[in-house]
Amino acid sequence: MAKPSDQEILARIDNEVTSALGYGDELSEQRRKALEYYLGQPFGNEVEGRSQVVDSTVMDTIEWIKPSLMRVFASGDEIAKVHAQGPEDVPYAEQAQDYINWVLSRQTDFFHVANTWFTDALLAKVGVVKVWWDDSDQWDRETYTGLSDTELESLLMSDNVEVLEHSQESTEDIIPVVTHDVVITRHTQKGRVRIENVPPEEFLISKDAKSVEDARFVCHRVKKTVTELREMGFEIDPDEIGKGDDFYTWSNEKSARHAFDRTGIWEDQNVDAEDALKEGWVYESYLRTDYDGDGIAELRRILTVGNQILENEPVDRRPFCTLCPIPIPHKFYGMSVADQVMVIQEVKSILLRNLLDNMYLQNSGRVAVQEGMVALDDLLTSRPGGIVRTKAPGAVQPLPTPPLEPYTFQMLGYMDSIREERSGMTKMSQGLDSNALTSHTSATQVAQVMTAAQQRVEMIARIFAETGVRDLVKQVFELAQKNEEKEKYIKLRGEWVEVRPDQWRDYMDCTVEVGLGHGNRDQQLLHISTMLNFASQAMSGGLSIVTEENLYNLGAKMIENMGFKDVQNYITKPQQQQGPSQEEQMAQMEMMNKQKELEIKAAEVQIKAQKMQQEAAEAQVDAQLKAQELALEAQQNRPVAVG
Repeated sequence: MAKPSDQEILARIDNEVTSALGYGDELSEQRRKALEYYLGQPFGNEVEGRSQVVDSTVMDTIEWIKPSLMRVFASGDEIAKVHAQGPEDVPYAEQAQDYINWVLSRQTDFFHVANTWFTDALLAKVGVVKVWWDDSDQWDRETYTGLSDTELESLLMSDNVEVLEHSQESTEDIIPVVTHDVVITRHTQKGRVRIENVPPEEFLISKDAKSVEDARFVCHRVKKTVTELREMGFEIDPDEIGKGDDFYTWSNEKSARHAFDRTGIWEDQNVDAEDALKEGWVYESYLRTDYDGDGIAELRRILTVGNQILENEPVDRRPFCTLCPIPIPHKFYGMSVADQVMVIQEVKSILLRNLLDNMYLQNSGRVAVQEGMVALDDLLTSRPGGIVRTKAPGAVQPLPTPPLEPYTFQMLGYMDSIREERSGMTKMSQGLDSNALTSHTSATQVAQVMTAAQQRVEMIARIFAETGVRDLVKQVFELAQKNEEKEKYIKLRGEWVEVRPDQWRDYMDCTVEVGLGHGNRDQQLLHISTMLNFASQAMSGGLSIVTEENLYNLGAKMIENMGFKDVQNYITKPQQQQGPSQEEQMAQMEMMNKQKELEIKAAEVQIKAQKMQQEAAEAQVDAQLKAQELALEAQQNRPVAVG
């Protein structure tokens, strides 16, 4: 099979884009409607002269759920957990865990990313973030004045410095002093993990997709200027950019987002724009296609603008992580929290409008007048103490306004109860129920009610943790492993720590810590305090089931649940006794061998000394015997043998 041409690829992408979910379809219209409800925009059925109040159920519900989610995922510095698969992987797993948490909490401003991500998911069915390794060039303009020759030479020694402007002045002293004014650009290229929110209208996915991983086509569509594309390294013709774009500049969703405070720019940005600021739609498409003709479709990243292909390269993953609060099985787009409560906002708005209209009529009701018997100007001017001139008694008769029935207010309460059941956000969980803490209500009962009310929110938090947030952690892990410098130092807990992503294992398991699940923080603190007391008593009693590290972990968890981030400022982690390194073990073995050799030599010397002593003693005995023989021979005048 022949390699497809650029025109065939462009036609394939154009077909995928126009048939994808989120491209001007019913889904886009539903998201626009949810956004307008969230912003409290009019429904379009308002009547002039009647109440036009709009209830804020959608915004209230979403904004009450968000604090619980943010407390779970963004209240501390430890979001991710990396689990080792064997004892030899423990140091690397701890290192990877520290690095990922550092990237999320310090390098990428995860709090603001998560806030927008969760809002998109709760409001627009699916929230999307894009995560990638950014190693783009950066040029910083710097200005220096009054530099000496030595300072100028030192400044220009770096290879990444380019001089833009230079001027020098010299004094009229006996020994002239030369100073330099210089403008330079400093080029830096330092890779880092980037995480960016993707607006719902900029994300496209094939209709038959069940997830990002199995999607045939995924695309990020965004407007970029000629300058931005040139900074990315692409040569763009300003006269060609924007050609072939069939999507209007502002989608209905984007228009609704900016119509709230009239901040939108409605005209075409390319009209009378200078060449460097002309805009065009850039499509970053991830498409499965058999590009090399081997009969197997591979994943490719294809970057296009207008009718031009800027990049076409194979990749191993799609850089998108998605969240959906209410998934529908076997389907990519599920339901949002806004979908559940929009009808409640509509019904409550109707009830409130009728209630206010009735109050207006009660205070300024309609009247029946006899034609020609009443001064209408007096009647139309309503003021305290005012008079109405009539020509006959009874010329003005008020028309009765039926009072509101009690069920109107009951209906408002009923709609609130439905909202609580659907969203899980009750008055008690919001701290608004004054009857929740009466004298006969025990703390256990309150805790049980609070826990039951939080189950819906806990479910959303668990879904987020096991889907998009976990995918984000895994992608950060993989990006660091493949792209980060071999040796990198990051500041953790007030100390500089070395990390080596190139030594991390591919099969280490990444998970996400979810703070909810066993009641609120007060309950968790109570449980931890109980465990801490038990552990302290067990340790003081001499039981070996508790170590200093166990006590430290309990204390650290208690401090985290109290809301403090820097645990090391309050308690110190006990030093672990580390075993000797391989070099130390070899040195110890060599020393032991030498010591054994010395012991053997000492034993040999001792044996020789003992042998010499024995030989000397034997020689002395022989000499004594010989002396005795000689003495006896002299006495007896004959040979004598002794011994």
